[in-house]
Amino acid sequence: MDSLCLPPCDLKVRKDNGRTLILDVLRRKYVVLTPEEWVRQHFTHFLLEHLGYPPTLLQNEVELRCGEKRLRCDSILYGTDARPQMIIEYKAPHIPITQKVFDQISAYNLLLHVDYLIVSNGKRHYCCKMDYSSNSYQFLHEIPAYARL
Repeated sequence: MDSLCLPPCDLKVRKDNGRTLILDVLRRKYVVLTPEEWVRQHFTHFLLEHLGYPPTLLQNEVELRCGEKRLRCDSILYGTDARPQMIIEYKAPHIPITQKVFDQISAYNLLLHVDYLIVSNGKRHYCCKMDYSSNSYQFLHEIPAYARL
């Protein structure tokens, strides 16, 4: 797998019936290792181990419904009040972060109305803080530590 611009972490990987699986610490199960999953697991460990995000408030692979349409958020951080606070969208390292990626996460945010949006392909990361009072957003220079949210 590609090297990423994230701190190293201890990931559990195993083989099963010819497939490579990786442990998702949030879902507490092994999932198929894809390039996007490689990014998700590294980024999850970064949030938990380096930025102090509580694992009990972070969830991977969250399904949303908009009428008959089903959407899937890669990760959501919930506040202690159980309200979604942050949406995180991952792409494989070889996928560039384009306007289309921001459009995708913005569509999720129309349903959730969160405070922060993050997109990452493991090599580049973007974080926006939403300001609904002025219908604007601000790109942050770094991913905020949990204590600063």
